[in-house]
Amino acid sequence: MTFTPHSRLTRRALVSAALAVGAASILPPAAASPARASTGPRAFQRRDDHPAPEITDCAGWGAREASEPVVLLASRPEKIIIHHTATANVTDYSRDRALRLARAIQTYHMDMQGWIDTGQHFTISRGAFVLEGRHHSLAALDAGAQTVRGAHCVGQNNVAIGIENEGTYMTVQPPPAQFSVLADLCARVCRQYDVPASEIYGHRDFNSTACPGDTLYALLPKLREDVARRLGSAEPVPLPRRPEHPPLD
Repeated sequence: MTFTPHSRLTRRALVSAALAVGAASILPPAAASPARASTGPRAFQRRDDHPAPEITDCAGWGAREASEPVVLLASRPEKIIIHHTATANVTDYSRDRALRLARAIQTYHMDMQGWIDTGQHFTISRGAFVLEGRHHSLAALDAGAQTVRGAHCVGQNNVAIGIENEGTYMTVQPPPAQFSVLADLCARVCRQYDVPASEIYGHRDFNSTACPGDTLYALLPKLREDVARRLGSAEPVPLPRRPEHPPLD
């Protein structure tokens, strides 16, 4: 996510406040659309026969409806962009925390940013739970032929899948389980959309931001290698086409 030092603290305060309010008061269970019942978490089988993480869809975490129709593009994405939420590195790794996080992010994006829905396509909690972000992202991924237009990276929202990782990774690494699940999810995206593992970037590669944090950004070469192995390749992963990132404001 894009932020200056001031906006990062503002966002952290707002999202953390929304989390502190509690799940019921952020969005009562009855507010979820009755016409779109949750299918529950969905699993995906990796090529090496180890199950990839389950993904809880929007209905499963009690998402509000988008304020406008979500745009479904007729093209596949070309890349993956990694983000962090710039929120506290909590030790509550529960599924309940993950569901509340998804609701808090949507509340911030819609009510404070003025966006039509959650900006990114997927969110991974510090407890390694994966949640659909913007509506229809999971269905589009399952089909593998279209892209939901996001709102996670200026200039890249038509061509990139955005994955948000709960936490602030400027000086500390993400929990091992969270990072492993991130690699699993990236591998699924790469396989479904035929995206090379080398086309995994950090938000700062395209916008003037500290996101996804110095430490997580430094782990992106390892992430690309881990994804390539999950895709069945033992070859070294080439550098992405745009490895340099702009300086911070």
